[in-house]
Amino acid sequence: MTAGLAPSLVSGWLNTLRSAGTAYSPVAGTFAQLHTGDPGAAGTANVSAGSTTRNSFTFAASSSGSALALSGAPAAWTNGGTSETLTHISVWTAASGGTFLFSVALTASKAWAAADQFTLTSLGASLSPQSS
Repeated sequence: MTAGLAPSLVSGWLNTLRSAGTAYSPVAGTFAQLHTGDPGAAGTANVSAGSTTRNSFTFAASSSGSALALSGAPAAWTNGGTSETLTHISVWTAASGGTFLFSVALTASKAWAAADQFTLTSLGASLSPQSS
């Protein structure tokens, strides 16, 4: 799975390392949007015509100090009438507007026809330490 981190997320994380750095506030929520191609640097390219809705999801707390996984009910979308192929998702801080956080390519593209449902059942995020 390939990920694209938004500049705002990267800058926020990096600025916490400055001696006079600013704290990076946790996001109030996480919302996924479906795409038919790479969402691009702003997360706004190739939005699915079958559903433009961003659905809420939550991450469970990191248990290993380096990884997050989905928690609770998965996010699900129903295609509103367009046949297309889903290839990516973007993750945002709000159901509309908000801040783009990152995008990921699906493990496998998904053909998505009118009235089909797509369910996001897994999404992991991890950082690996360089030394212990």
